Amino acid sequence: MTAGNGRAAGSGAALGDTVSKVVRQWQTVHPGIDTAPMEIIGRVNRCAALLQQAEDAPLRRAGLTRPEFDVLGTLRRTGHELTPSEIARETFASGAAVTKRLKLLTERELVERRGDDRDRRVAHVRLTDAGRDLVDSVMPEQLAYEEAVLSGVDTDDRRELAVLLGELLIQLEGRLNLPRA
Repeated sequence: MTAGNGRAAGSGAALGDTVSKVVRQWQTVHPGIDTAPMEIIGRVNRCAALLQQAEDAPLRRAGLTRPEFDVLGTLRRTGHELTPSEIARETFASGAAVTKRLKLLTERELVERRGDDRDRRVAHVRLTDAGRDLVDSVMPEQLAYEEAVLSGVDTDDRRELAVLLGELLIQLEGRLNLPRA
């Protein structure tokens, strides 16, 4: 895979990104250390942090946080009611965090909760029409943002990157015993 400028993606020092500077510093302090894992994990973490900061702009305009949108998006894409614990599993959030988000989303009338007919301790959550409409209006803007972010990466490189990240994700989910989509 090549970077948009034609340099090999694996040549960290040649890339001149933040992580390559960190790698050079470690190699100066410990010349024999293998920084290859850092060159991947460091870049994934740095990209995630930068994307998270910027990608929330469409959400902020809609009055949502990323975690709130994750709850709404989960309900929209699954197409049916979910329990708070199912939402927690789907969004990789704690039960307490989901409870807090559901309270705020219920107050905004974006989700509704109903008790279970057989077990009063169980709640079922569904999108309201307003919640569905909000997700449907924000999603195209979010995808347009993501397309703009990736516009400097060649289509074939995008596919390869998606496959490689998918392989890494499958390995991590398997090791950490996390649910797969």
